[in-house]
Amino acid sequence: MTDSRVGLTVTHRRYVPYSHAHYAGSLVDGAYALGLFGDVATEVCIRTDGDEGLFASYSDVQFRAAVRAGDVVEVVATVTRVGSRSRTLDFQARVVCRGRPERGASAAEVLAEPIVAVTATGTVVVPASS
Repeated sequence: MTDSRVGLTVTHRRYVPYSHAHYAGSLVDGAYALGLFGDVATEVCIRTDGDEGLFASYSDVQFRAAVRAGDVVEVVATVTRVGSRSRTLDFQARVVCRGRPERGASAAEVLAEPIVAVTATGTVVVPASS
């Protein structure tokens, strides 16, 4: 019997401010996406267990494409396994809008196809059920 929490998906969207640009070309460091994964994992834990939980580990992180200041990033976490106190989550960070400074200081566009920027698998833990 499959736990009803398996398959739960939580999505957050965030505008990436220019103050987070860390490298040339307005690139944002990879830790930015990992921080977003932590935020969405917290909501997953609240929804599944009524507790914020704790992030225990990543078993895989793949940086696939650049995240830039001016992007809108959609971060998705999906529960793939439920243990007695641990939950395995698959994460994806997708760029859904991108700034286009070459067209003007505040120009931006919605991307026809999101760009998968970062994927990961992680484990969170929650308190034991009473």
